[in-house]
Amino acid sequence: MKPTLHSALRLQRLESMVARLKRRATQLELISRKYWSIRRVIFVGGAFLSLISCRYSGATVGWALAALFLVAFTVTAMYHRRVRESIANNSLMMGIKQIQMARIRLDWDQMPRSAEAAATAGHPFEIDLDVTGERSLHRLLDSAVTREGSERLRSWLLNTTPDALAIKNRQALVKELTGHSLFRDKLQLFSAIAGQDARRKKGQSAGQSDQWESNILVDWIQHTVPRDSLLSTVRALALLAVLNITLLVLNLFELVPAVWPIVFFIYLGVMISKYGRIATAWDELQELEKALRRFRSVFQYLEKRRYANSPGLAEICEPFTDKQQRPSAELKRLGRLASALGLRTNALLWLLVHAFIPWDFYFSHRLVLLKKEVAHLLPRWLDAWHELEALNSLANFAYLNPGYVFPEITTEPIVFEASALGHPLLQPDAKVCNDFESDERHRIAVLTGSNMAGKSTFLRTVGVNLCLSYAGAPANAERMRISLFRVFTCIKVSDSVQDGLSYFYAEVKRLKALLSATEIAGDLPVLFLIDEIFRGTNSRERLIGSRAYIQTLAGRSTVGIVATHDLELVKLADEIQGIANFHFRDDVHEGKMVFDYKLRPGPCPTTNALLIMRMEGLPVDV
Repeated sequence: MKPTLHSALRLQRLESMVARLKRRATQLELISRKYWSIRRVIFVGGAFLSLISCRYSGATVGWALAALFLVAFTVTAMYHRRVRESIANNSLMMGIKQIQMARIRLDWDQMPRSAEAAATAGHPFEIDLDVTGERSLHRLLDSAVTREGSERLRSWLLNTTPDALAIKNRQALVKELTGHSLFRDKLQLFSAIAGQDARRKKGQSAGQSDQWESNILVDWIQHTVPRDSLLSTVRALALLAVLNITLLVLNLFELVPAVWPIVFFIYLGVMISKYGRIATAWDELQELEKALRRFRSVFQYLEKRRYANSPGLAEICEPFTDKQQRPSAELKRLGRLASALGLRTNALLWLLVHAFIPWDFYFSHRLVLLKKEVAHLLPRWLDAWHELEALNSLANFAYLNPGYVFPEITTEPIVFEASALGHPLLQPDAKVCNDFESDERHRIAVLTGSNMAGKSTFLRTVGVNLCLSYAGAPANAERMRISLFRVFTCIKVSDSVQDGLSYFYAEVKRLKALLSATEIAGDLPVLFLIDEIFRGTNSRERLIGSRAYIQTLAGRSTVGIVATHDLELVKLADEIQGIANFHFRDDVHEGKMVFDYKLRPGPCPTTNALLIMRMEGLPVDV
């Protein structure tokens, strides 16, 4: 496989990075083995010397020596753990770089799979343009670790009503991110670490699910926050506790009779009757702490990052830079609550404290308040993370394809201008790029050409680059200037046994849906891409229907391309203003069909159906 010059240089750089990471992995493994040896020596040597010292120098010396060796073993284990974490992180980074190489080479076997989602029924272009699926645009771009980040990218690619301001803002963010390779790589690295932790909690391996749902934790937190407050119970118990202590002290000084036991038993009764409200507080606290720590690697990195030279990133990451409500602050508060509620692990001390103050009730109330706050903050943190993941996918695509260009979005009603337009899902060595223009003067292109000449691929090339452009990504072109369109395609029509639809009827329904889309009042014209119009019927009726259909489209706010074998349709260019002819040519060289896949103006001068049949040995009467 032979990438373009720009991508080849990028690929060479990535190969160099992978080689460097492999060398580092070898060095880290050597260091790790040394630490294993040192730990064994400390353990065995320390135990042996401690026992000898106990025997010959006394127990005091022996225990002191054992303590010294234990400290040495602990310190060594701590440093060894850091080395092993470095090995794991180095391996993850190597995987990230190898996947980037696979994306340049279009090596689908080495690309991670995106979260599986059924195609949207009746979508104007999702299936026809291979936006989603096994070997799709979405999978090529998608570097998100969370399912939500992946779905956000998918929604951008499938957007049917593009907005100029949103596109320009996203282009600016993608350009900004493209220049921050280290930020993008580290975001992917820490996201991968968080994903591994989540799968480990669920008992899954990485191969079972490449992406995980982070919003499940939001749902859990929101559903475990009680509706009624503990505040009234805490206040009542606090009042009883203060009254009880006061009466006890006054009784000790013989200022009041011994009535405090009555208040104490009332206090105990209220506490016992309400204890069911706080029985699960300790378990809930631990689960909440685990939930936040699962994201810790990502959130901490986004907190510590400086955004002085990245205004777009700074705005997205604002939830992580608020000192009062950032994740690390909430984790500290959780730590303090854990220390307080941890009192219940010491039964005797717990009983003694609760005899005087409602300790668990107060801190359980604090936990409820914290959960409400986290239930409000966590969606903001996750939303920013998911946005960054989707933007990171687009920026990664731009970085891996430096020869691609960010299209200029114009306010003119109908403009499509592209130089060296190519299909990003085609292997670089098999890709042929073409120039194409369409405007008010030439709104509809009738595309003719022989079988296998490249008509269908060109339709998809136009459509898929519009998807990229409207998502805020660079397009596979050297120059591109476009208006905003509502894209609608009719390319991969198929019959349906389940619905009892023939191929022709399915095609008619699809074309009717396209016609209906042109009737919807809106600011954006429809850009249609139709492949082999009315191919499911005979030539006479196909020609009549095609002429009438194209004439109707020409009279509405539309722009598009119709690919056809019917050479009679090229006459429409002389009959209807705004229609132009284009074609792909073929040739025969040494008994084989040869295609150059170059788009040319005018109708196709040749056909090849009979020649192909003859070359394959079928009987052909001339």
